[in-house]
Order: sequence, then C-alpha cells, then structure tokens
Amino acid sequence: MSTGVGVGDVLDLLGAFLVLLGCFLCFAAALGLLRFPDVVSRMHAATKPQTLGLILLAGGVELSLRSWAAFGTLVLIGALQLTTAPVSAHLVGRTVYRTDQVRHDLLARDDLATDLKAAGFELGPAPEDGTGPADDDSRLS
Repeated sequence: MSTGVGVGDVLDLLGAFLVLLGCFLCFAAALGLLRFPDVVSRMHAATKPQTLGLILLAGGVELSLRSWAAFGTLVLIGALQLTTAPVSAHLVGRTVYRTDQVRHDLLARDDLATDLKAAGFELGPAPEDGTGPADDDSRLS
C-alpha cells in the first residue's frame, strides 16, 4: 500500500495554482479598469491580463477535471477570447484616437500622430472643447 503522492494529486495542486493565478490576473485587470486614468490605459488593462487570466483559469480547471468534454469547451473559450479581445481593443483604441479622446500628456510616444500628419489627416476637436461635431465627419470612417 503506497502512501505517496499520486499524479492526480499533483495535477489537482497544479490546477488549483493555475486557477488562483488566473483569478489574480483577472482581479488585477478589474483594478486597472477602476484605477487607470484614461481609455488607452484601461483598454490595456481590460485585454492583456484578463485574457491571460482567463486562459490560466481554463487550464487550471482542465487539470482538475481531466475530461475531454471540458477540454474542448475550455479550448473553445480560450480561442474565442484570444480572437475577440484584440479586435475589440483595436476598435476601441481607433475610435478613441479618431475622436481625439486620448490624453496626449500620458503618451510616451505617439507614432500614429506623425504618420497621420504626414498623410494629411487632421483630428477634429476633442469633445471637451465644446465646439461641436466637425462639418466633415469623413475622419470617423
């Protein structure tokens, strides 16, 4: 009769560790959403640690459950998260930049402004300027 630690016990401990680590990253992402000052910083917090946290959480659940049905479902969840988070972050970032809602004082470097200026693209007034929408809204498309 063996009293040693089995493979199942090690997988359960590793699964619990991954679940805790994933929960910590998701919590850090939620704190970032509450504490960061501008949309670009919040967007980063909403996509980067949250995606990794969800994948770690799913991996930990799979190590604990060890079933093919759970594996397929968790792979699907991870794949959907990896494909939708970057796209939504890109669209939010594009909209924020094009409507001039970026806090330029917080940017270390703004390569897009240089490229847009070279292309002859000008941003309209920021919403806090109170000047109303521009006559030509082609910049939003």
